[in-house]
Amino acid sequence: MNKAAFFTDLKYRPHPGQLAIHKSKASRRVVACGVRWGKTRCAAMEGLAAAMAPAQRSVGWIVAPTYDLADKVFREMELAIALHLRHRVVSMREGDRRIVLRNMAGGYSEIRAKSADNPTSLLGEGLDWLIVDEASRLKPAIWESHLSQRLLDKHGWALLISTPRGRGWFYEMFRRGQGEDPDYESWNSPSWENPLLDRAAIEAERGRLPERVFAQEYGARFVEGSGAVFRKVRECATATWQPPKQGENYWAGLDLAKVEDFTVLVIIDKDARVVAVERFNRVDWSVQVQRIETACTRYNHARILVDSTGAGEPVYEALRHAGCDAEAYPFTMKSKSALIDNLAMMLEKGTIALPKPELWPIGIDELEGFEYSITDNGHVRSNAPSGGHDDCVIATALAAWQRQESRRVVHPDITWDPEAEYEARVRMFSRFDPECARLLARPLSSIQF
Repeated sequence: MNKAAFFTDLKYRPHPGQLAIHKSKASRRVVACGVRWGKTRCAAMEGLAAAMAPAQRSVGWIVAPTYDLADKVFREMELAIALHLRHRVVSMREGDRRIVLRNMAGGYSEIRAKSADNPTSLLGEGLDWLIVDEASRLKPAIWESHLSQRLLDKHGWALLISTPRGRGWFYEMFRRGQGEDPDYESWNSPSWENPLLDRAAIEAERGRLPERVFAQEYGARFVEGSGAVFRKVRECATATWQPPKQGENYWAGLDLAKVEDFTVLVIIDKDARVVAVERFNRVDWSVQVQRIETACTRYNHARILVDSTGAGEPVYEALRHAGCDAEAYPFTMKSKSALIDNLAMMLEKGTIALPKPELWPIGIDELEGFEYSITDNGHVRSNAPSGGHDDCVIATALAAWQRQESRRVVHPDITWDPEAEYEARVRMFSRFDPECARLLARPLSSIQF
């Protein structure tokens, strides 16, 4: 099959970096490039060329950590088929993410999009070709135990594309492609090597992004921990679960379940040590309120800070009605950023103690996996990796927010000034008690409580 002529028919003109990938004969190709470099389009066109190659029958998959990510390459292929290969379509079922084409030999070629969040669905048939999108975010076991094996009996090829993310298994695959193994070839290019992008616009992003985030997302550099929001997580994971102690104060952070997520309650003590965690899902709101109220009552009526966004508002009201000392924390871009920044600073300074990894593996994994990412619109956000959860992260951040030592900040837009509040209350009460008037002349620090 003349791949160059086929691309011309599809009105696809690969830039030099993409062309090198298309010309490669390696059975394992690893592409570690910056955002908007053209990885998705390159992979889609390579997959279409494989699907149209003469064969009695061929099968190819596009796999990514989630369906949303797998859809990026799949939709690109759908669009090209709709524009240029409609006469080749045997069946196209959008709900199944499955396309069957009649290839150049009159045989049948099947294209399917798959999600790695359900590994069982990756078992079964042999593959002629495989595209893995956002490969750096894939768990190593998915490649080793579910995907690479699908290529053996048909001697199929794999194209792994991703923006770099730390130095995990994808980095090792990339390094292998830089060595002498003839079956592996790899490429590493920053975003600005795409001739269709505006270099000045990219440079403008350099000034507003953290250096390590820019280096990873645009510079395509494998920087250890470059996308991680929290550092020194395991260094802080030295604590054990603790029963409540009489007379001690405790604080709790509550992140409520949304659809497939979990409700998580994290309780910390006066030393900012996580002493207890409750985690559950698919439980009626009334039962959740009861569990939360029971846990907080046990820990000396721990004060709760609740994510009151969306469904959280009625649950917050229910907790207040049940007698809990609960306070709402509405989430906005600004308030979430402040919350996460505070937790990151506490971990960096070692002023918070987490349970040991063997006691709280889910929480430690969530904290280590929480990352910076860049949206399609170019905005930076912090969130769980695709297909992951951040419930433990948010609940811990809400609990930690209440333990700031310098001042108590109820919300980024509302700062509690104890001196100002003291004076305001004294002025109010002085109307009824002359003794309060004399207190006005005394600073707060001199008052013995």
